[in-house]
Amino acid sequence: MALNRFVARASAAVCLRGTTNVMITSSREMRTLNRRFRRKDRATDVLSFPPLLGTENGFAGDVAISAEIAASNARRLGHTAADEIRILALHGILHLAGYDHEEDSGEMARKEQRLRKALGLPGGLIQRNASGSKQSESTKAPRRLRRTKAAFGARGKKR
Repeated sequence: MALNRFVARASAAVCLRGTTNVMITSSREMRTLNRRFRRKDRATDVLSFPPLLGTENGFAGDVAISAEIAASNARRLGHTAADEIRILALHGILHLAGYDHEEDSGEMARKEQRLRKALGLPGGLIQRNASGSKQSESTKAPRRLRRTKAAFGARGKKR
């Protein structure tokens, strides 16, 4: 329940409208999703899936998070797994809101840093990647590879 409240607060902070589903899953499932939708055959920490065109009404998108990578990151960085999951959820929500750290000259990083402070979170993904910390990549699925909600939830539980 606490994650649901956090997702609602983070979504409101970035003016993201609609329901956001968050799935906490295994690294194995994340590897499958990453291979299927991004053509990258490796596990990743977080993936975002905006809704298909025409299905946006009341739905903001899906965020998938690897519980194993989140726990490993948390141990390495000295904070709780719950904080790490919130950091990853925030990062995914920013992608759903249209931010793209690979193409925006630091706009997403600045927004994420401000939101982490406002939401009481420790350092986040973009800041850690920029400082040279080894981290799985996190990104949104390419528009041409986005799928239906049914395909996303076929094997995992949404929370």
